[in-house]
Amino acid sequence: MSEKKSTSVQEGEGRRLGFKMPHIFVILFSLSGVAALSTYLVPATEYARVPGPDGREVVDPDQYGAVESSSTTFIEFMTAVPRGLIDAGEVVFFTFIIGGVFMVLRHAGIIENALDKLLRMFSKRRLLLIPLLMTVFASLATLIGTQELALVYIPVLIPVIIALGYDSITAAAIALVGTTAGFTAGVLNPVNTGLSQQIAGIETFSGAGLRAVLLVTLLSLGAFWTMRYARRVGADPQRSYIYADESEVEKRHLYTEGMATEARVMTGRQKIALVLAAPVLGVTIWGVMTQGWFMVEMAGMFILIMLVIGLVSGVRPSELCLSFSEGMRSVLEAAIIVGVARSVAVILEDGRILDTMVHGLANLVGNLPGELAAVGMFIVQGAFNFVVPSGSGQAVVTMPVMAPLSDLVGVTRQTSILAFQLGDGLPNLIYPTSGYFMAALAIAGVRWERWVKFYLPLLGMWVFVAICFLVFAQLIGWTG
Repeated sequence: MSEKKSTSVQEGEGRRLGFKMPHIFVILFSLSGVAALSTYLVPATEYARVPGPDGREVVDPDQYGAVESSSTTFIEFMTAVPRGLIDAGEVVFFTFIIGGVFMVLRHAGIIENALDKLLRMFSKRRLLLIPLLMTVFASLATLIGTQELALVYIPVLIPVIIALGYDSITAAAIALVGTTAGFTAGVLNPVNTGLSQQIAGIETFSGAGLRAVLLVTLLSLGAFWTMRYARRVGADPQRSYIYADESEVEKRHLYTEGMATEARVMTGRQKIALVLAAPVLGVTIWGVMTQGWFMVEMAGMFILIMLVIGLVSGVRPSELCLSFSEGMRSVLEAAIIVGVARSVAVILEDGRILDTMVHGLANLVGNLPGELAAVGMFIVQGAFNFVVPSGSGQAVVTMPVMAPLSDLVGVTRQTSILAFQLGDGLPNLIYPTSGYFMAALAIAGVRWERWVKFYLPLLGMWVFVAICFLVFAQLIGWTG
């Protein structure tokens, strides 16, 4: 009897342990279904759009009313994914190109040589590399506002981080947590800070001092949490959340067991290739920082870098093309995820209920006591970020409503912008509707639920910091 009971318990435990989170496509397709159903339950309303900063259209909070319902039809639901792929075309093709370029650089021997030098440089102080890189990534993101650069960092980081004894989650965290800390604080970020301040009618980039303190705080916590996890994996690789994943096993074999014991030496052609590619990379950075270049321009410049390095290093044109194709195939799922994630927003936009959601959330904030209004704005922005994860897209929809609302509830407009930044940035690394984030996880080979296990405690710490900063800003009547 007891043996049967014991066996039954073990079988029950096995079934529980054998539970697997549904594939991310299942999760996103289900969310699309919920969005489609919402178009039948939520009344269709709309704010009027008027010209705003930088030629963008923004909502007019004084012109709001009901419009003709546009509930999602069966055909519209079934075409939401391809329409999402078209709508997110820049990110989709940027992901393809990054995968192809990285594979060509590997074929040219550049990645292995760079990896070898980094390993020997940081072999005795490997943990130091984590805060160093995160600081660089956060600094770039807080100045130019491009979280999507994590898609570029991750493929380069993975071989280095795994060869140092860590895992792909560590590599993804260095890029994603670092860029998100910088983007969220937005010290001089034109995408979230500059645009929202222009919409709110206050001096652009004012209040940089408090945002700089916020940056240091978010980055310090992010680096601490990433180093804590990395130290644990370095001491015992089996404590990695993805230790037994097939792709992770392959990467450990490739980047650790397969590494040369003797120092690698670059050939003359490889050195010339890097020298010729350096100015192209410099022009790319200049274009992003000063000319408003984004994914299309960056993708084109990366193709040029690939051609220079590949051909000068001695890779034959046909081999280069084969490597490029192989690299694109390796990130196929990452690219498609972006479009599937975008389908949720496509359905809500077509259903004309996004403005209804904004209006309803704003009313919730308006009913809160003044002391809690700033925190309420943060929660509202975080909730809206689920359906509109784009920083600029969220700014032009919510800030024209939240800025005047802040005057009514006794919150300074500068504080309402901080609430927007925090709500727009922190959830980006957990919402499966965030296209660039899901693409980054796919490129890293990390499943969403494994990442959530790593990130959720850090998100809790970051949310606590966000509330503390908002309460402080409210108490001092922060205007910058």
